[in-house]
Amino acid sequence: MTPKELVIDFYKNDLMLQKSEVTEFLHDDLIIEWNSSKGFVQMKKEDVLNLSDELSKAYVRSKMRITHIIVEDNIVSVRYSHFVKTIENPREEMLLAHFFVIWEIKDGKLFRGFQMSQFS
Repeated sequence: MTPKELVIDFYKNDLMLQKSEVTEFLHDDLIIEWNSSKGFVQMKKEDVLNLSDELSKAYVRSKMRITHIIVEDNIVSVRYSHFVKTIENPREEMLLAHFFVIWEIKDGKLFRGFQMSQFS
């Protein structure tokens, strides 16, 4: 699988709600440096898996709409919007946030992520 295919597959609908699926994409030494509107967070593999658990408790659907993707060797940059449907209101899709992330791929897995997000 190419780095581009790996990243596109990672952002498939509902994948972030399935911890067992998410873990297959993450390198054991994963680090994400995330700058959000709430501040800076550094996450490791276990933190991402815990986030997946939390998302699955709050949302019944998760959809990433990729608008841009740029690839150079093992580096993939992607811009996307994350839409969700809540457990309380599963009929209404709402925009959660906009994201931009630069992924470094190593050993066929997501290894380093540099991410920025802005709530809608």
